Amino acid sequence: MSADARVAELGLELPPAPKPAGVYQPVVVVGNMAYVSGHGPLLPDGSMLTGRVGEDVDLEGGYRAARQVGLAILATLRAHFGSLDRIKRLVKSLGMVNAAADFTEHPKVINGYSELMSQVFGPEAGVGARSAVGMGSLPGNISVEIEAIFEIEP
Repeated sequence: MSADARVAELGLELPPAPKPAGVYQPVVVVGNMAYVSGHGPLLPDGSMLTGRVGEDVDLEGGYRAARQVGLAILATLRAHFGSLDRIKRLVKSLGMVNAAADFTEHPKVINGYSELMSQVFGPEAGVGARSAVGMGSLPGNISVEIEAIFEIEP
């Protein structure tokens, strides 16, 4: 089943593809690799999920924020390529959690994103290398930011 078909089958609502909040490109393609700039947890109404995980937001809220970041990344990929079916596989992701100093469950938060990618692209193509780290703050106090690298079909 194609990635676009899986999005429909799962009933996923993608937010509008976010516009750059600075001087950068949302996606840069070099050869057969697509480098996706950091995305936040953008909701369909244009607002962001905010708050420090482990302080303002619990683990489940962080997980939901990471999943929402994944939906925003999918929206950007679809807007850039016209279809998610051009994505061959997820290669690498960096998940950043706006975390309280004593919060240590960063990987469990970023699983919200990783599990979504696996559902959309499949357990082989949707699971790549990954880092999950805590940050003292993120822009606009968003809960999670994720950047990713995808291999694409020519």
